[in-house]
This record gives sequence, structure tokens and C-alpha cells, in this order.
Amino acid sequence: MKIVTVIGARPQIIKAAAISRAIRNKFSEQIKEVIVHTGQHYDENMSEVFFNELQIPRPDYNLEVGSGNHGAQTAKMLEGMEEIILKEKPDAVVVYGDTNSTVAGGLAASKLHVPLVHIEAGLRSFNKAMPEEVNRIVCDHTSTLLFSPTKKGVENLAREGFKLDNIAPFTIDNPKVYHCGDIMYDNSRYFSEVSDTQSTILRKENISGKFILSTIHRNSNTDDPVKLQSIFEALLDISDRSQMTIVLPLHPRTKKMMEVNLTSYLRSKIEASKYLKIIPPVSFLDVIALEKNADMVITDSGGVQKEAFYFKKPCLILRPETEWVEIVECGNAILCDANKDRIINAFDHFKDNRPTEYPELFGDGKAADFICKEIIKHIG
Repeated sequence: MKIVTVIGARPQIIKAAAISRAIRNKFSEQIKEVIVHTGQHYDENMSEVFFNELQIPRPDYNLEVGSGNHGAQTAKMLEGMEEIILKEKPDAVVVYGDTNSTVAGGLAASKLHVPLVHIEAGLRSFNKAMPEEVNRIVCDHTSTLLFSPTKKGVENLAREGFKLDNIAPFTIDNPKVYHCGDIMYDNSRYFSEVSDTQSTILRKENISGKFILSTIHRNSNTDDPVKLQSIFEALLDISDRSQMTIVLPLHPRTKKMMEVNLTSYLRSKIEASKYLKIIPPVSFLDVIALEKNADMVITDSGGVQKEAFYFKKPCLILRPETEWVEIVECGNAILCDANKDRIINAFDHFKDNRPTEYPELFGDGKAADFICKEIIKHIG
């Protein structure tokens, strides 16, 4: 059978590695994968390097869409995906997560009556002001097979009217919902050992001793001057008081918006800071090395939230809500939004009350194998 895999943003490239690896190692005789890169992320450090180090097959197509407003970007992707689906005639289209690439792939497949497989289905922030929330809802409701990484995701789908006891054959009108575990847990386990031998980021950037890892990229934070200023004021306060280095791999978007949305006074404080260490974007293997060696994580990234949990690091989430509610409910992460006082208080809490238990929330590390088996069983 033939599947078309749609990727475009950095997290999707990483997620696709798990499925591509499973196909290569176990299902190469049953599944032919055609990879479409929309070009949503096109920076060398944000995209190209991931194909090299994660051993992902080169994309068969690159739409080279680039950045832009949501409507224009999604429209270009939708047009390109439709042409590819008509040409390739796949048995299914596979999409990941919640980006514009995801919704474009999903809409193109459903309108051409090709079964859609949504990996990371059922996740909800319950905030439709987030474009990602709209994208994931649309994809779920046009999918044939929905693979949720968590029990909460399955519960969310049930509340929205999905029947959990549907019987094959499965279609867009009779979809199948699975609780399968998280393919990013597959990847974190697999690439953790690879990172130990291949990542040189700690030596390269002269990072030693106790440090905090921070990542900031979400446009709701970067594009709001009040929020971005509040985050950096909190980081400076935490690093100065604790005398712990905060390592911040700087996303291109964040770098650009710091120049626009931070006062010159705050930028000068950041530049003069002894403990705030800003470095260029890093690869996935380097991110893992930083996460494994950090004392704490401060992030607005959904993926980094989970990876902090995988590697048993307390996490401050720079968002008002999260799709990964389990890690907050069990006390391993705290929602801070972009509020300076809440960020500082959360840091002080974890400094004095470090979590000791990290329950198994995200499966057994074999989600990709399970997904491939179910695609083979029910599609084509």
C-alpha cells in the first residue's frame, strides 16, 4: 500500500522519523511511504539538519511554501497537496499534530475521498483563539483513523461525538479512535542513546554545572510586546537570583521579534547578563542532550514539555493552557502563561519541591509499530 506523509514544521519532521523508522525496519514490504514537505519551516537549522541526523528519507516533494499569513500559506499547501494526491493516488494520507501543514493535508485528502490518518488526535487546549486548536479539530473530524497519545485525548474525542466502539470497515463517517501512546516517546527513547554519542552541544557551547533550558517560539508570546518582555524579565530575575545559567537556543522568530518588541533597556540587560546564555537553534539530538542535562525546563513548546517529562525534569510552561494536561495534573509541570510573577513563583516552587515521581503516561515506546500495523489492517 502507499501512504503520503505530510510534514512541514520542525516537530512534524521529528515525529515522522518514528513512523519512517518503523516502516524501514519492519514494514517495508507492506508500506511504501511518499513524503511531502510543505516547506513551512525552511531554515537550514530548523528543517534540513533534521532529515540528516534523524535518518528520515529525503522528501519526494517540497512545496516550498515558506512563511506567510495563515490563509495564504494554507491555500498554497492545499493546492499543492491536491495535485500530489491526484498524481500519487495513495491509499491514505498521514498527518501529524496541529500545524497549517496538518490541516492542509487533511482537507486535501478528505475532499478527494482519500482516508486520513491523524497522529496526535484528540489533543485539546480548549482555546480556539489558537490556530493550532482549530487545525487539530478540523483534522480529527475529517479522519478515518485517529491515533491519540493519551487517554485524555480519547476522552476529548468521545465528548465531541466520536464513538469508541465503531466496527470495521472504518471510513470518514465511521472512524476508529485509538489510544496508542506517543510516538515522541518512541523517538526520545531511541535518540537518547544516539544523542549521548553524537551530540557535542555541551562542549561546543561550554555548558557545565547546573543550568536551566528555555525555549520560546510561540507567536502568542513572541508577537506580544507585553508578554515577551515579561518572559525575559522573569528569566533575568531567575538567573540572577539563582546564579544558574539559563540556556536559550534562539528560534529565528523569537530573535526577530526581540528586536521589535523588547525595549532597548531590556535588550541591553539581556546582552550584559552573566547567566542568560543565548545560542543558535539546535538540532534534535542537541535538544535531547540539553534536556537530559538541564536541572529544569522553561518553555512554550508542546514537544519540549513532554520531553522534559520523559527525562524527569520539572517544567515551567509559558502558556495559559496545555494539551498535555497530565503532566500538570501529576505535579511535574506548572502553567505560568507569560506572567512574570507566576514564572518566578513556579521556579521557586520547583527549587524547593522537586518532583520525585514521573508516572508512565505516554505508552511503551512502541507506538509507531502499533500505528503501522493498524494502517495495514484497516486501510487499502
